[in-house]
Amino acid sequence: MRIFLIGLTLVLCLLISILSLQGQKSAIALSEMTTSLDSLNPTNKFLTTSKKSGIDIEVIQQKENQTIKKNHANKEVYNSSSNTDEAIRKFQQEFCGLNTRPNSNAYVTEYVLPQTCEMPLGIAVDSDAKKVWYVSTKKGVLGSYNIKDNKFDPERTIPGWKAREDPRRFSQVWDVKIERKSGDVWFTDEKQNAIWRYIKSSHEFEIYNIPDRSDAFGTIYPISIEFGSDNNDIKDNANIIFFVGTYSQSLWYADITKLNNGTSDGISQIPIPITEGFKGIDPIYITTGSLAFDSKRNAVWISVMAYSKNGQIFRYDLDTKSFDIYDLPKEINSPFGLTVDEDSGELWVTNPGTSIFYKFNPANNGNNGIRNYDNNDNNIVKFVTSMTSPRIFGNDHNDSQVSRLVNNINDTADLSKNTYTLPYWIKKSDHEGSLWINEWEGNKIAMFDRSDMKLIEYWIPSQNRLWGICSSDDLKNNNNNNRNDNGTLQTCGIANILQFSIEHDNDNDNNKDKSIWFTEWSENKIGRVDVSKDLPFSVDVSRSDKEELTIKRGESEEIKVKVKALPLSTPSEGNEKNKNDTIRMLASGTFTSSGDLGNSTGYFSKQSFSFDEGAKKKKEQISFIFTPSADLKPGRYTLMVGAENDAITYLRAIKIKIT
Repeated sequence: MRIFLIGLTLVLCLLISILSLQGQKSAIALSEMTTSLDSLNPTNKFLTTSKKSGIDIEVIQQKENQTIKKNHANKEVYNSSSNTDEAIRKFQQEFCGLNTRPNSNAYVTEYVLPQTCEMPLGIAVDSDAKKVWYVSTKKGVLGSYNIKDNKFDPERTIPGWKAREDPRRFSQVWDVKIERKSGDVWFTDEKQNAIWRYIKSSHEFEIYNIPDRSDAFGTIYPISIEFGSDNNDIKDNANIIFFVGTYSQSLWYADITKLNNGTSDGISQIPIPITEGFKGIDPIYITTGSLAFDSKRNAVWISVMAYSKNGQIFRYDLDTKSFDIYDLPKEINSPFGLTVDEDSGELWVTNPGTSIFYKFNPANNGNNGIRNYDNNDNNIVKFVTSMTSPRIFGNDHNDSQVSRLVNNINDTADLSKNTYTLPYWIKKSDHEGSLWINEWEGNKIAMFDRSDMKLIEYWIPSQNRLWGICSSDDLKNNNNNNRNDNGTLQTCGIANILQFSIEHDNDNDNNKDKSIWFTEWSENKIGRVDVSKDLPFSVDVSRSDKEELTIKRGESEEIKVKVKALPLSTPSEGNEKNKNDTIRMLASGTFTSSGDLGNSTGYFSKQSFSFDEGAKKKKEQISFIFTPSADLKPGRYTLMVGAENDAITYLRAIKIKIT
C-alpha cells in the first residue's frame, strides 16, 4: 500500500483537534499512537503499510477509534498536570514557530505576527477596507494587517478564550468570513462549539453557542461557514449564515436578526440523510467537510466522507427543502473543499489524501435518491497538481530514522511518487473565475485557470524541518526551524499553509485578483502571494485545451511543449533572478492519486535548461513522449505537462482518453 506524507500526522499532533480528514487518521503509525503530547513528534509523517509489513489500515483505524473515544470520555486530553517544563518546551518548539523569520521570493512575502506562538489559522481579506483579518488559535486574539499602511493593527482580545489559560491548548478556527454590508468579522471556534462575530461598528465580540454536541468529541467542530444570498430575488436568505461541523451530520443555519449573545437563539439544523450511503460504517468515521452556497439556484452543497470507505456530495435545495445525493467513484471518495460556479452550476472539489481536485457536473441530479458516478462518466473531470517537490524531503534519505519512516525508500524521485500534495481548500475568484487551492503538503498556493486549462503553483519559501521527513542529525542540531536555502542546514519540511483568502484589486476597473493571503499555522506568520506580478515564462502545448487526445495502451504519443520567456512589465530583483533560473520540465497525471504516471512512461527530450541573459533565443520547444501502460484501465484521464523554476510551476492540462 502506498505510503504518504501527511498533513495527516498533523492530526495526531493535534490529538484529534484536526480530524476533519479521516485520511489523516489513516496515516498514523501504530507505534506512534499516544494520548500524551510529550511523546508526539511531528516528524513521524509516514505510515509504512504494505502487504509485506502486514499492517492493515482498517485495524489502525479501529485502534485509533478506541483511542479517540477514550480521550474524549476523559473530556480533556491536555490537563494541567501534564504541563511540565519539558512538555511545554516541546509544544512551543513544534507549534509556535520559535526563531521564525520572514522569508520571501519573487512572489511571496511573509510577515511575522506581533505576539509569539499565535498559531494563526482562519484568515479573510476585506478588499474594500484593505484589511487582512486573522485569528490566533492559541492566544485568542483577532488580528488585522493594514494593507494600505503595510503594518499590523493592535490585536483585539477575544473574551473567554480558554486556550489562553493553558500553555499547550488551542482552539482551531478554520473559517473567517467578512459580512459584506457591515464589515463584521465572523469566525468558528472548535473548543467552545460556537460561532463568533466581531461587530466592527462597536468593537465588540458576540458568541453564539451551537445547540448540539458530539457524544464522542464534545463539540461538533464547526469548520465551514457561508453567508446566504445578497441577491434581491432571494430575500429569504439575506440574513442567514450557513455552517457545518466536522462531527455533525447536519446542515446548520442561523438567522442573524435573531441571534443573541451567549445563547443559541436563532440557530437551527437540518439533518443530512447520510444513512443510505454509509451503511455499515461506524458513525465516528463519518465526517462533514465543508459547504458552498449557490445563490443563483438557492442551494447549499455539502461534502461528507468516511475516508477510504465512501464519499458523497449533498445538495440541499432551499426552495423545495429537499436533498439530492451524489455518490463518488472509489478513487475520489474523500471530498472536502467545495466551490460552485454559479454560471454553469458545476462544482469544484478537492480530494485530500491525494494530489487530485476535480470538476463535478451535477446535470443529472439525484432526484432525492443516490446518483452514482464512475471513472468514465463525463460528469467528473479530474485534475492533479504537480508531484510533491523533492525540496520537501531534502536529500539525506539514508538516515536511519528517515529510512524507517519511508519504508526504505531512499531515492527522492521514488519518495515523491508515494506522497501527496494534499490540495485542501478550494475557492473561486469572484471577479476572474479562477480557482485557488492551498497544497498543504505540497507547500504551495495554486491557481487553476479553467478557461485556459493551466495550473500555476507558487512555492512558499518557508520550510520547517519539524514538519517533514528530514535527517534526524539535522533535527538534533537545528536551532532554527525555518532556515531557508541560505542557511547552513539542508532545506526540508513544510510551512503548514492551512487556510487562505483572495484580495481583489478594487482600486481599478479590472477587479482582478491582486494577492492571496495565507496563514502558516506552526510558523507564527501570515503571508502574501502577489499574483499581479508577471510570470517569468509561459508554457504552451501542441494540443488544444478543448481537444481530447485518444491513445491506445502500449502506443506512444508525442506532445510538443513550448516554454517561452516572458517580458516583465513589473520588473523586480526577484523577478529578474527567477527569469534566469534553471527551468525544469515536469509531468503528472490522474493515473495515480499522487500524480505519478504509474506504470505508464513519459519522458522529455530535454529535462532542464535556462534562458541565458542576453541570448537571442527566448524559447525552447521540447518533445514529451507519453506511452500508456498495457495494464492501464481504459477511461478518461488528465495529463499535466509543464515546467518549473524555484518560485513557480506552470502546467497545462491535456484531456486524454485511453483505449
